[in-house]
Amino acid sequence: MDLFNEERIPLEDWGDAAVDWLRGEFRPFFQALKEPVAFILDNLETFLLWLPDWVVVLAMAGLAYRFAGWRVALFTAVALPINGLIGMWDLTMTTLAMVSTSVLICVVLGVPIGVLAARSRTFEAMLRPVLDSMQTIPIFVYLIPVVMLFSIGTVSGVIATVTFAIAPIIRLTALGIREVDEEVVEAAYAFGATPRQVLLDVQMPLALRTVMAGLNQTLMLALSMVVIATIIGAGGLGIPVVRGLNNLQAGLGVVGGLAIVILAIVLDRITQAMGQGQGSRA
Repeated sequence: MDLFNEERIPLEDWGDAAVDWLRGEFRPFFQALKEPVAFILDNLETFLLWLPDWVVVLAMAGLAYRFAGWRVALFTAVALPINGLIGMWDLTMTTLAMVSTSVLICVVLGVPIGVLAARSRTFEAMLRPVLDSMQTIPIFVYLIPVVMLFSIGTVSGVIATVTFAIAPIIRLTALGIREVDEEVVEAAYAFGATPRQVLLDVQMPLALRTVMAGLNQTLMLALSMVVIATIIGAGGLGIPVVRGLNNLQAGLGVVGGLAIVILAIVLDRITQAMGQGQGSRA
């Protein structure tokens, strides 16, 4: 025991030095990385807040009806206005904008990475421990390097959310493509299809249900993370929850929590139905 007290690996010092070096040498890069995220987020949030609340409710209910049937559409039409009635509408739209931006970035980055992992066993083997680490690291740990590299704010919250939530869509995209019947792929090549055509016209359509399952998981993780990201200055429905906790205001925490639950259920039911291919209105 004395040996461990006297001889320690200075991992903490190495970590601080690494972050300081990144912040000093690549600060312009990290600031530039924030620009497209801020552009998407700010414009989407502005648009959602500009729309009348009844238009948003009708649009969400319409999506629910199209993909999940009339029961989910009815629930959406009844439950979503509750967020407005309890004074949480603007924060709900901010959270929806953050989640949508995060999921969009996860799809744009995660699907191509998943495709590469499906096509290369070597790349997949190198990627697996990285994804394992990303899914096991405690949520709050993601906030530390993000704050140090990108400062605080809603954009930084989105970046932390993307880092935390991207793993499922990468994994399930790779899994879905690998599960496509090899005979179907070989038949497509036999008919003269190019690798690009095989990917877009054969593998991706057949893997779509698995990919959508990954999208659903990514969305749920993103929703949980944007709430926690309030700690680093992100907006949205995490604000009343954190304020309720800090000020011991149980009512405020309950209101924020209820609004989060309603939004989560609506988004979860719609994306689950999209993944299952349920267009039934029964």
